Parts: sequence; C-alpha cells; structure tokens
Amino acid sequence: MNDLHQPVIVCRNLSKVFVQGSRVLHVLKSVDLTVHRGDVVSIVGASGSGKSTLLHLLGGLDEPTSGEVEVEGQRLDELDETRRGLVRNRKLGFVYQFHHLLGEFSATENVAMPLLIRGMSRRAADEQADKLLALVGLSDRKTHRPGELSGGERQRVALARALVTEPSCVLADEPTGNLDVHTAREMFGLLQILASRLGTAVIIVTHDLELAAKTGRHLALREGTLKAVQLEVPVVAEVEDGSAGC
Repeated sequence: MNDLHQPVIVCRNLSKVFVQGSRVLHVLKSVDLTVHRGDVVSIVGASGSGKSTLLHLLGGLDEPTSGEVEVEGQRLDELDETRRGLVRNRKLGFVYQFHHLLGEFSATENVAMPLLIRGMSRRAADEQADKLLALVGLSDRKTHRPGELSGGERQRVALARALVTEPSCVLADEPTGNLDVHTAREMFGLLQILASRLGTAVIIVTHDLELAAKTGRHLALREGTLKAVQLEVPVVAEVEDGSAGC
C-alpha cells in the first residue's frame, strides 16, 4: 500500500519559456509544488496565465525549459517518451473540459480503453470499467455511446476513465468549464468524494473561484509564479448546495 505521506507529484524550479519570433514569453517562472495522496488542490488564474501549461508539464505531456517534475519519485526528464507514456498510463489520470470520448464506443468501452492499452484482457477491463461507472452513478448508462449521454454524463464517463487505472493523481483541466452550474457542482463534489475514498490526489485547474474554494488547498498562478491564496465560499452558494439535497 502506498504511503499517504509520500509525495505523488513534486516539481522544483519549473520554468517554461515560449519563443514567438522576436518575442520571448516566460509562462512559468521557478514553480515549486508538492502534492500528496488524497490531496485536492485547485489552481486558479486568469486566462492565458499558464495553468494548462503547468498541468501539461506535471503530466509529462510537455517538457519544461528548466526544472524537474517527479511522479512518485521518478523524474520525467530522465525517461524516454515510451517510459513517460507508461507513467501516464499507470500513475496519472486526465480529465479535460471537453471529454474526448470516442463516439463509436459505449461508455464501458471508453472507460476500459486505458486498461486495454495496458494489456489487460477485454473481459477484465470491461468488469473494472463497469465498477467505475457504478462509482460515478452511471451503471444504467454503460451501454450508451457518448452521443446518447448528457454533457454531465459524458464528463462522468471521462472521470471514470481517468480513475479506472487507479492512478496516484488525477490532473483535471477545467473539468466543469463546459457544464451548467448545477452539473458543475455535482462533478466537483464527485471529484472530492472519489479523492477521499480512493486516496487519489487531484489537481484541478479552474477559473471558477467558488468551486476552487471548496478544495483543500488553493493556489494561484500569476505572472508565472505559483502562490498559496485564501479563497472563501460565498454564503449563498453554500445555502444553494444545502437546499439542493433536500
């Protein structure tokens, strides 16, 4: 069993510079971050502040200009692309604003895909996928294709797909950005519940300060630097959330 005190993701002095003609853009400047199992961390910031860039670096989808990222003690810059791909498949889960589900496949088949890529048998992969769909409340929709599901249901399928490999950390990039307010709150709450239940760390990039305030840690990305901030949940939002369950 993994030690809850062992960091899942650590980045040190992480920087990213983009060169566009004669223009040099310092998107990230010496960013440090440590996230442990079960942590739910929100990162807020203005559009274009580098939130998605940071998430891509943490997930090994892009390479930093300088600095390093470790996933459960493995430095990503010391791995070739094949081994980075294995880390992504075995250690990380990804949820995006747009679900990126495969339209010709059922919910079960979409969720099972990472396990099939890993080499698991079809039967075992489907069984595990159905367990995750039950966990996100979609047992009765497992045979439906994405086009037959609502926006919230498609995001739940995407969340189940991110969790099916039992990752150490889920990286969520604006996971509620394409949802209505009520569905966004449900999705956000589900992320927190599953993180607590499964011991999975969650790093959420969002522009929604109200939802971000409900996470355990709040960070803000401003002018390329990452700093802890205090966010408060509006009283009205809390009353609405409480009445919604009545």
